[in-house]
Amino acid sequence: MKKFFRNFGLLEILVTISFTYVLCMLIWTASTRSKVENNANSVKENHIKVVNFLNNEINKCSQNKEGKTIWGEQCINEWESKIIIDFIIKNMKLENPYNNNKFLIQSANDPRIQAEGKAGQSTDKGIIFISSSNFLSEPGSEWIIGTCIKSPCVAAGNNELTSVYR
Repeated sequence: MKKFFRNFGLLEILVTISFTYVLCMLIWTASTRSKVENNANSVKENHIKVVNFLNNEINKCSQNKEGKTIWGEQCINEWESKIIIDFIIKNMKLENPYNNNKFLIQSANDPRIQAEGKAGQSTDKGIIFISSSNFLSEPGSEWIIGTCIKSPCVAAGNNELTSVYR
């Protein structure tokens, strides 16, 4: 044993430390992978629920132009972004698996930028960003819904962007 450590120099120490670090990171990644996947799936489900909710209201209103939305606005009128967001927060009971201290749904000038985290802008994972502009009543009006699923948000597959049309 003494002979083994006699020739154990700086390079050998560096290689041993590097190997230990890589091994620890592999074990850590493998042990936390299921939690990361569960969180990402939960965020995707939240995003889909919001998109389906809005599409259902759009379809209901396209069949009955004189009716009202579930949140109380006339189907033929412009829908106010803030009213829709407040209704979803109060009634859909969605939870953010990453952070419970912030509202799950927020308005944004450009949900694409918020969901992707472009230009050095940090993004909160799990938050659903909806266009802050009102949803216009003209046919073909677009409303964008974006969500960062996991870090880094800008990477392919780590964000969801959906357009909803009236």
